[in-house]
Amino acid sequence: MIDTSILFEPLSVGNITMENRLAMAPMTRQRSYLDGTPTDLNVEHYRQRASAGLIITEGIAPSEMGTGYLFSPGLYTDSHQEGWRKISEAVHAEGGHLFGQIMHVGRLSDELLLNGKQPIAPSAVQPDPTARHYTVSCPRPKRSYLPPRALTHQEVLGVIDEFRDCAVRAQRAGLDGVEIHSASGYLPMQFLSTNTNLRTDEWGGSVEKRANFLLACVDAMIAATSPGFVAVKFSPGWQFHNVFDDDPIATYSHATRELSKRNLAYLQLGNYGMDWDVYGTLRPLFDGPVGYVAGFTRSTGAKAIAEDGADFICYGQNYISNPDLAERYEQGLGLNHIEQDGYYTQGAKGYTDYPVHADADPGSLIDVDSPPTPMPQID
Repeated sequence: MIDTSILFEPLSVGNITMENRLAMAPMTRQRSYLDGTPTDLNVEHYRQRASAGLIITEGIAPSEMGTGYLFSPGLYTDSHQEGWRKISEAVHAEGGHLFGQIMHVGRLSDELLLNGKQPIAPSAVQPDPTARHYTVSCPRPKRSYLPPRALTHQEVLGVIDEFRDCAVRAQRAGLDGVEIHSASGYLPMQFLSTNTNLRTDEWGGSVEKRANFLLACVDAMIAATSPGFVAVKFSPGWQFHNVFDDDPIATYSHATRELSKRNLAYLQLGNYGMDWDVYGTLRPLFDGPVGYVAGFTRSTGAKAIAEDGADFICYGQNYISNPDLAERYEQGLGLNHIEQDGYYTQGAKGYTDYPVHADADPGSLIDVDSPPTPMPQID
């Protein structure tokens, strides 16, 4: 029998202390205004879940060219910054902490989202035009991905500046830190991966050069904010969004060693069905807190902390349907069922209308250790 009390020990992460080892994983939810400004629904959603030891927000675009979905938030205008300030104040008022996940989609955007501009990427490699990586409707153009345009050297430097400026705005908005989304086939992972980065300059070729973009973003963001303000997420070897790596163990071992030198707040690692031991390989290479993500239950999360090197566990699906997940896990209370048709809509249904345990119908609850509902793929 796993002792789950380990999930409720405090943990120092960056410049904060998590009150428990549960983090709300970053999850795209599509409830912001079309211009990327957070809404009052966003404020309420995050406020409801403030008992998590740490909230990691949905992906936030650092620039217009980083946008990949309608109704997703940004953090590159004053309006965006003010919207995120309202969220941070609401979460802090409830005693919570939050990091903003900075997500630049790179080649996975569309000219219809970019005011006619061509998507950008490390190299002009088009995602598989027949691929459909999602199976639940998501607000993005319902057509094949377009061929992207390769960034020039000066443009790469400009994108690094956008990441830096976004981190500065996050700090001004009162967030406790930022997490670079270097997973799921988005821009930093496009630089890391051998099939999407065909460059021969300082940004591509060897493992060391393919890691340069991510490391330059980290360095610029830390220099502009403070040590402990910046974190990174990896999904090593995952081929989601048509990214492939000839040797993911070599790529991510090097990147992890380099990140370990940089006083990150934490590293988030996800094993999304790899046939190699992602956690066992990379955890020993990082000197700092590491959060594991993907498919954990209360008991498997506790085991990962007690036996497998995790410092905290990121829960996604169960945080959608259980705003008071920390209390339910601590007290062994049943969980709400999740309604998948509310994942990517734009209203309160499936977003802020899930009840806390005291208000739930007891007959509708499932066991506290039920596995999370498999994440649907977006159409």
